[in-house]
Amino acid sequence: MLNHLQSLMMMKCLSKMTAEDNFKNLCNLTTKLLGLPDGSLSLKSRKQDLQIGRSVAGVISRMEDDTHRTIIAKVLDRDRSLVYHYEKQHKGNYANWGAYRNAFNKVYVAYQNMVDTKKTFLDDDFMKSYLLKNDVKENLKAQVLIEVKSGKAICLIKTSYFDFSNQLENIKFALSNYHYEIKIK
Repeated sequence: MLNHLQSLMMMKCLSKMTAEDNFKNLCNLTTKLLGLPDGSLSLKSRKQDLQIGRSVAGVISRMEDDTHRTIIAKVLDRDRSLVYHYEKQHKGNYANWGAYRNAFNKVYVAYQNMVDTKKTFLDDDFMKSYLLKNDVKENLKAQVLIEVKSGKAICLIKTSYFDFSNQLENIKFALSNYHYEIKIK
């Protein structure tokens, strides 16, 4: 059985999982739209196309999702200070650099279209029943609570330490077409 410190560390790491996953999805969208190789935004190369892609993905993620700079830096395999640089330079780059502006507009419009197609829940009970119908299992002897929020609906899924990661994956799969946030309690 996990001790209390290990469980707190696990909860801290996993509580940021959806923000990291969302940013990874944005990076994948950026590489696809800009014609860059998959996973190339985290390479150490300083090629202009890759720098533009990194900057665009970082700025959009900060603007739209308020993703923490440490998450962006971790996914891009860079230092957090570079994310500050991207944010500071965005206005000038957008106004004066055509390649950056075109890339930003292309990714931003595609991201907005993708986000607009996702749904949310209005009722707590309906969301919980939807999750339970889609392979999410609850454990009555709960050791961990997974709080799922989508729109105005919030529900708690009770699980054990041993089944925690499985249920988290089941929730993410069931809600792949929905806006949602996950917190571990």
